[in-house]
Amino acid sequence: MNPEQSTQSSRGNPPFGAQPPSLIGKILAGMISAALLVVAFMFSLVALAIVACGAVLLGGWLWWKTRQLRQAVDAQAARQAEAGGRVIEGEVIRSASPADSGRHFPRD
Repeated sequence: MNPEQSTQSSRGNPPFGAQPPSLIGKILAGMISAALLVVAFMFSLVALAIVACGAVLLGGWLWWKTRQLRQAVDAQAARQAEAGGRVIEGEVIRSASPADSGRHFPRD
């Protein structure tokens, strides 16, 4: 590479004697880039819509398939309420001392 080519390429001119793009070429390239960007955005929206419809369909199918299980759980809760059963919810936090570490508690 001779010194003239290195200074031309460092100034932003195209190497190997190619002509720089004209104003019309730059405008055309900008318009094509904008059009491709719009088309890509449109395809991404279509893909997002397809994925969203698939998720809704999958959720509906899963809801439909588990309806018998939900009905059974509701029926069991109703039977327990009629029988006078109690449900106690809560958390148990127990801190074990070093003396209790070897001790085993019987299970009920």
